[in-house]
Amino acid sequence: MNRLLLVEGESDAIAVRALARRLGLDLAAAGADVVPMGGVTNLGHHLDGIDEADVVAVLHDVGETPYVARTLARVHDLPTRAFACHLDLEDELIRSLGVARTLDVVRSAGDLGRWRTLTRQPFHRGRPEARVLRRFIGTTSGRKARYAQLLVDALDLDQAPAVLVEAVVAVTQASSPAGQAP
Repeated sequence: MNRLLLVEGESDAIAVRALARRLGLDLAAAGADVVPMGGVTNLGHHLDGIDEADVVAVLHDVGETPYVARTLARVHDLPTRAFACHLDLEDELIRSLGVARTLDVVRSAGDLGRWRTLTRQPFHRGRPEARVLRRFIGTTSGRKARYAQLLVDALDLDQAPAVLVEAVVAVTQASSPAGQAP
């Protein structure tokens, strides 16, 4: 079987692989590859490189939905599905964990001092903590990837973001005829 889950970046790939493991879903046994595209604008390039597949799923930020839909529409011979995160991966994880539990992860990771420094900056004063947490996770090179793993590890599985679960299930358990979405 040839199943692909195309994700925007490396942090998305880390989160998806970690969630699959936590759910007891074996990506390799299902013939599924998680492929970071280096940005959603590379979707067409990645689709052009696929000769055949049992399913091609795309995990993306909701703001990219029109672009993803247009790009997938030109691929008629591949069974495709798109999964849109509410804002982005980090938003999905923060909303699932809640701000307090996310801050527990920040504390456990040894980044509480850095978090406090960011929240003291004038621009961030009075902003919703969830928005500042999204900013915090994306401010330093490597932090998104690190926190993708840490936040998925902290999830109660029954509270895991539905969009992430659905994307993983689509490539590990999907079975559909070519050209049709499962």
